[in-house]
Parts: sequence; structure tokens; C-alpha cells
Amino acid sequence: MPAMPSAQPPASSPPRYSKHIVLTTYPGQSGIDPVPLEWGAPDAKARGPVVVSRSGNLLKRRNAIGAHGGSYSIYNALAVAAGDLDADFRPDFQNSEPTFNFPSQPAWADKEKIVSMDPYGHDVVKRFREELDAGWDIRPTMAVTRANMKLAEIGEAIRDGQLEVDGSIVVDSSGEVRVSKVAVEPVWYLPGVADRFGVDEGTLRRTLFEHTGGSYPELITRPDLKIFLPPIGGLTVYIFGPPERVSDENVKLALRIHDECNGSDVFQSDICTCRPYLAFGIREAIREAQSGGSGVVIYFRKEGRALGEVIKYLVYNARKRGGDTADKYFTRTENIAGVRDMRFQALMPDILHWLGIKKIDRMLSMSNMKHDAIVQSGIKILERIPIPEDMIPSDSRVEIDAKINAGYFTTGKQYTEEELKQVRGRGWEKWEDISVSG
Repeated sequence: MPAMPSAQPPASSPPRYSKHIVLTTYPGQSGIDPVPLEWGAPDAKARGPVVVSRSGNLLKRRNAIGAHGGSYSIYNALAVAAGDLDADFRPDFQNSEPTFNFPSQPAWADKEKIVSMDPYGHDVVKRFREELDAGWDIRPTMAVTRANMKLAEIGEAIRDGQLEVDGSIVVDSSGEVRVSKVAVEPVWYLPGVADRFGVDEGTLRRTLFEHTGGSYPELITRPDLKIFLPPIGGLTVYIFGPPERVSDENVKLALRIHDECNGSDVFQSDICTCRPYLAFGIREAIREAQSGGSGVVIYFRKEGRALGEVIKYLVYNARKRGGDTADKYFTRTENIAGVRDMRFQALMPDILHWLGIKKIDRMLSMSNMKHDAIVQSGIKILERIPIPEDMIPSDSRVEIDAKINAGYFTTGKQYTEEELKQVRGRGWEKWEDISVSG
């Protein structure tokens, strides 16, 4: 019998770093000299750029904690480790500038109105050209572009006479729509974030450190660094009609704030109302824009109420195996996650202030959390629009009726606790051999 080949160790990768690893830094340490940054300064130059790179001498000049790209920073690191990306790569931003120059808003210089995004993050190439030319690694945390989009429900709305083809916003009868888009990565001003949640900054920093597995020690060792780029998803703004209308109080605004739900939004699972409400929000945003107003849909990456998709599916299992009734809807989530919702809408209004929104004529949402966060931030909401009854999938009555009972806005029926016990979702009887108990 031939001898088995001996296992060969993998070829060693060429060194990309020095042998000295800097685990953390401290204020006043030799050579530490962060680039000045004053959140809430009157303009970008006075505020200063966000510098988060650890490359070369920038390790000593950084004024922020974390990494660019939010949750995608890990993929960036993998690309470097695999040798596909140079550790000291510098982007070429030629022709990447915004397709629309959003006018500066008073909130951009207000350290209380905007605390979870960099208000100048879309325009760093122009505002910090001198620093970029000098070799600073300064990167946009926002991007503004335009595109055509196509949604099946919009095509159906055109065929049903609910929307018209105007050739400007709705391009053709197939449902193709022109849209301006703004992508935003999170940039947190820690004192402001702490204030929004009613905690002191030290408690926030310690909690972030402990519950990210100690991944960001400078949350503890560098209290002088007030900016944190967290490893979470960002948001995308979809604007229907001319973007300049968004901040114009003289025109009507229809707005849908939507939190990610991959199963429904993309794959159209019928256990919740997410996709139907998103489609309804887009339709009404288009309708408002066609009437001379403005339509905006903002999509936040907060999968499963920010509990994540794994937790969401575990909750689905607990619901279906335990008898899926509306009176137990939130209890199933609390049993597994400890809370019913971790979206914490306190930071959500920042993007509205960045856009210059001062009033919302038609809020396409039933959420009391979203409504209260927006109103408390100083933005008026004139009308709230619930999802139409005919757009609610039958298996999602459990979800929507439980939410209405918990305080969600509705113009329809409100259920008592006893009535909620009779609102039952579809079971798994035809899928697997499971006995369903009440």
C-alpha cells in the first residue's frame, strides 16, 4: 500500500505588518497627536475630518475609533489577509462625487440634532482636498447617486390605474422608476449618542466594549476620542422626484421609514407586513412626487427588529410550535431575546435632519416608536397612514394585531386581550409531524 502523503504546512504569507502590535493607545502617550475634531463646529473645515486609519503614522493621528465600512470592515480585512488588497491602499475618488449637492442644513452644525452620522461624510473629497493631497486617509461615509428601480407592485399599481406614467418619475408602463439614492454608514459622536439614550458616556463606552467582546479597547483607554465607527449596518435614502424638494416646507412630503426584513422585503414571506408596507410606502412616495411634492423612503439595516435573522427564526419556531396567537406574539420574542425590540429609534431622526426635513405631511407608518422619536426631535407629523387592510397577508394578522394592541397607530379595529387569543397564524401541520399545543 503506498504511503500516504505527508501534510504540508501552508506556505507562509509575506509579512504585511511590523512585529510590533499596538493593542491600544492612551492619551498623552509619546507621539499620540489626534487630528483636531470638534463635533458641531459651524462648517466642515472647522469641524475637521474623521481619521480612523491605523496605517503608518496615522495610528498616532487618528481621532476616531473603529473602521470604515461598518460590518463590511471584516471583509476588507479578509481581502488584506488574503493578499487581494494592499494594506495601505488609497482609493481614487475621481468622478465619485455626489449626483446632487444637498444644501447645507443648520442641523449639520448641531451636535444634538445629528449624532449618528457624519453630516459632511458625502463631500470629503471637496471639503478636505488639501488633507487628501497631503496623503491623509480620509474616506466618505456617505455616497449620493441616482438609478432606475423596478418593483412588481409598482407595475401592478400602474396597471390598476393607481399610478400614472409621467415619463419623468415613472418612466414606463412596466413600472420603471427614477430615484435618487443616499447611502450612509454610521459614525457615532459618543457623547451625543449617550445623551439620546439617557446614559452617561462612560457607561455607554464600557457597555460597547464589553458586549463587542472587548474588540475596541480604545473605547476605554482613549476617552479623548469621541467618534466611533461601529460595526453595524447603515441606511439608504430613496428620493422620488427632485431632491431639492425634500427640504422645502412649501411642498408636501410623504415618508416611509422602513427597517430591514430580508425574508419579507426580498423573498416575500407572508408572516409579516414588511414587504407590503414597503411597497405601499414606495407607491405613495411616488404619488406625492408626481403631485408636485416629495416622496422619501428610508431603509435601515436593522434585520429582525435589530435582533438579527437567527433570533428572528428562533422566534418563528417558538411561535409556530407553541400556538401562534396574537396575545403571545411579543412574549415569544422576549423569551428568546430578552426584549421585544432593539431598533431603538432614538438615532433614526438624524437622517431626517440631515435632509433638512422640518415637517412630514404623510407618515406612512403605524409605529409609535418611530412617530415619537421624530416628533420629539422637533419634526412635525401632520398625518399618519396605516397599511391598507387589503395589503395585509392572512398569516401576518398575528403580527399586525399584536402591534396595534401594543400601541401602534390604526384607523381600524383595536383588539382586546381576549380577542387577540383568537387571532391565530398558520401552523405547520402539513409540513412536519409536530403536535401544536395552545
